[in-house]
Amino acid sequence: MALTKPRIIELLLVTTFPVMFLAERGVPGLWLMVATLVGGTLSAASANTLNCYLDRDIDAQMHRTENRPLVTGAISPRAALVFGVVLGVISVAWLGLLVNWLSAWLGLGAIVLYVGFYTMLLKRRTSQNIVWGGIAGCMPVLIGWSAVTNSLAWPALILFLVVFFWTPPHYWPLSMRFKEDYAAAGVPMLPVVAEDIAVARQVVVYSWLTVLTSLALVPVAPMGWVYAVAALLFGAVFLLEAHRLLTRAKAGAIGKKLGAMRLFHFSISYLTLVFLAVAVDPLLFFALPF
Repeated sequence: MALTKPRIIELLLVTTFPVMFLAERGVPGLWLMVATLVGGTLSAASANTLNCYLDRDIDAQMHRTENRPLVTGAISPRAALVFGVVLGVISVAWLGLLVNWLSAWLGLGAIVLYVGFYTMLLKRRTSQNIVWGGIAGCMPVLIGWSAVTNSLAWPALILFLVVFFWTPPHYWPLSMRFKEDYAAAGVPMLPVVAEDIAVARQVVVYSWLTVLTSLALVPVAPMGWVYAVAALLFGAVFLLEAHRLLTRAKAGAIGKKLGAMRLFHFSISYLTLVFLAVAVDPLLFFALPF
């Protein structure tokens, strides 16, 4: 269970099932939701397990991850590798046979992107690793949409971009808090190789892109007043926290007590609440007049 990183899976599922409500313009079938969420869970569990297998040397050097089962020896590398591969095979078969094959291939694509593109190619080589590697974390949005429609459309792509732009201001604050860990492990996260002010400025830019992209969904979907108000309100708080981080960085106040984790924690709440509004809005049938 620890290898699968349940807390990360929970956040991924938060972006999956609301999109199904939007695609359905109502409540999707219960079995379809269950099948999609189970398949998505298996896919994410596979990717996270294989990530633990490949990053076990890094995890051993970081205080934040030193108690993971591959580091402590609770699970052998071979067992973890087999477990991760089996989960991946089951996830593709599950989604393909019980949902549709477009969702299955998107699930497989998410595994390949996270394991091959992010973990193996980008993570140890570039400070922009989390930006492009974050594409894998956007895939649940497309899986949720395709599960209902067996196709892709602009609303799904816009929400994909919301998660894409949200990932840096979510993850970089965490990297700022634990940059000594990343530095010790030789992982060139942006906060390791750049000054706090430069990182905070990029966080602000990506936060604005996140909020503006979320508002673009209103005319494209189209969305009603529930989503519009939620995107504006929670987006404003998200931007406020991002600018507060920049203010602290300029004052040299980034540290364990004063900075980055506040934005990290709120970013999770922001994404959860905005996607909850994505699910609730279609149920009220109040489309704004565009």
